[in-house]
Amino acid sequence: MKQFGFNSRYKLKKTDDFSSVFSFRKRISGALLIVQYKPNSVGYPRLGMVLAKKVTRSAAQRNYMRRVLRELFRCNRHLLEAVDLVIRPQATFGHPEFQQIKTEFEITLQRLNRRLDQNQSSA
Repeated sequence: MKQFGFNSRYKLKKTDDFSSVFSFRKRISGALLIVQYKPNSVGYPRLGMVLAKKVTRSAAQRNYMRRVLRELFRCNRHLLEAVDLVIRPQATFGHPEFQQIKTEFEITLQRLNRRLDQNQSSA
């Protein structure tokens, strides 16, 4: 049975973890999201998020966006390899755009898996 909980081991917490993903300089861009990634050695995917006030000034809106992205990651985590992800929304999204953000997130994960598979086959 698959475990779908989201405990603290699936979170990027330390500044060094975020910095290593940013310095790896691999990213996938969409209309609403930029996902930066780096393969890790811990054996499971981890998630970090960066939501700038520039995207939306409202803390409530930023928190909603975090909850949605965390839930999408939690539900799709079993599809990912051992990789660290940092997700940066480029535009505000709310309840009306939920289906659009969900679709873009799933497409982004598919693109990520294809890239990781290409890198492993060429190595």
